[in-house]
Amino acid sequence: MAPTKHKPINSQPHSKNFVKLERGINSISRMKVAIIGAGVAGLAVAIRMACRGHEVEVFEGNAFPGGKLSAFRLGDYRFDAGPSLFTMPSYMEDLYTLAEVPIEAHFSYERLEVVCNYFWEDGTELSAFADPKKLAKELHAKLGVDAKVVDRILSDSQRKYDICGEIFLEKSLHKLSTWMQPKILKAMMLIPTLDLFKSMNKVNSGITDHPKLIQLLNRYATYNGSNPYKAPGLLTVIPHFEYNVGAFVPHGGMNQITQSLFKLAEHKGVQFHFSTPVEEIEMTQGHATGIKVAGVGKKYDTVISNMDVFSTYKKLLPHARHPTRTLAQERSTSAVIFYWGVNREFESLDVHNILFSENYEQEFVAMQSGGIYHDPTVYINITKKYVSADAPSGCENWFVMINAPHRAGQDWDVLIAEARKNIIAKINRILKIDLETLIVQESLLDPRTIESRTSSHLGALYGSSSNNRMAAFMRHANFSSKINDLYFCGGSVHPGGGIPLCLLSAKIVDEIMHE
Repeated sequence: MAPTKHKPINSQPHSKNFVKLERGINSISRMKVAIIGAGVAGLAVAIRMACRGHEVEVFEGNAFPGGKLSAFRLGDYRFDAGPSLFTMPSYMEDLYTLAEVPIEAHFSYERLEVVCNYFWEDGTELSAFADPKKLAKELHAKLGVDAKVVDRILSDSQRKYDICGEIFLEKSLHKLSTWMQPKILKAMMLIPTLDLFKSMNKVNSGITDHPKLIQLLNRYATYNGSNPYKAPGLLTVIPHFEYNVGAFVPHGGMNQITQSLFKLAEHKGVQFHFSTPVEEIEMTQGHATGIKVAGVGKKYDTVISNMDVFSTYKKLLPHARHPTRTLAQERSTSAVIFYWGVNREFESLDVHNILFSENYEQEFVAMQSGGIYHDPTVYINITKKYVSADAPSGCENWFVMINAPHRAGQDWDVLIAEARKNIIAKINRILKIDLETLIVQESLLDPRTIESRTSSHLGALYGSSSNNRMAAFMRHANFSSKINDLYFCGGSVHPGGGIPLCLLSAKIVDEIMHE
């Protein structure tokens, strides 16, 4: 089903009037700011610093911006390399509002009518409509689930966001000023209702007893690389973003997020240095005073790292005291992604599609032990469904991903060969096709290349996992408590991975710097 047209919105559930407030806090003198990494958080924080009037330079080891959020071509097929789901577009709009540039001329998107199509081995198929009423009708028709269950799921998800979303996601949890707010006291009193002490699976099992719906809801733990059988029930807040707010697609593909932010940053005077890896963050008497590039030191007033926080310490701060306990946290999952140019179109598939494992829990047990389950859950993203130029006529560009463990000494060549065989067999069974004969282009991304291309420690996509109920508090702060004038943004630090949270990490850095 095609996406519905959607105009930019400014009514999403996030801190109101913060753009107005930010504009009023320009008392800090002009600074020279070095940003390490041009991922989406690095781009966002560069825009914010430039809007403050600072002199901003971004240093990126790759020859292109975006980090994981980049794109490439295989013959006549275009692929977004990384994140494929776009939620909370208001965070993008905030950057354009802050820069006083109309977003409509530079970035546009549409809201999806169907968030995702789901398939099971027994032939069950359902479309997760974005409209809660249509979703309830579909779940009743396909699974026999009472319509009231959908209302309970989404109401509980929104309730949790309303209690703690702004606090846990949009503010630093490592600043006393955050905990002095009246909202915090209210949220603290309601902690017993946030399901922090139950697993996500237990919470979902308490809402419905239908195994397929539980599996669908448990999937949201993978949005930050976690295990639904271990991660806290607070993660049941995630459906709120997809259904109550919406799932969206940028016109031109996900890489348009990167390209629009890059152009906006350049418009605001940010200087970029590509194919220029930073070798060290220089320090003087407990202050970050600059960076070293190609053996040459460069002086700056402030340094912001968008590089994985583990790699930042290990590679760029070899002589500094490291937060050992924080860096030793359990890593999130990674992924194995096949990019396939397919010379056929499939009406049964939409933009986002999930082919579920028969035993979801065992899939996570296998990953926990460093392996890949023989019957993995398969995600297929097809941007051709809304960007016609992404594949030739009559063809589709398939981004096919399975969750995988981070690097831990495995023989990845063996694991990937077996996974490819199992993925194709599963797709063939469910779609009743011979996929191998339809693949005309192929490329691969796995934990090894994720680490080498993005400096993500052990190839973990989201830094540390959220399997611990205190995970939100254990993530590295957006600033260093030991090194003055050093800040951190991106998916490996607070508030976490994914495009919306990376954008929020940039906002938090900006607020901390200009308190």
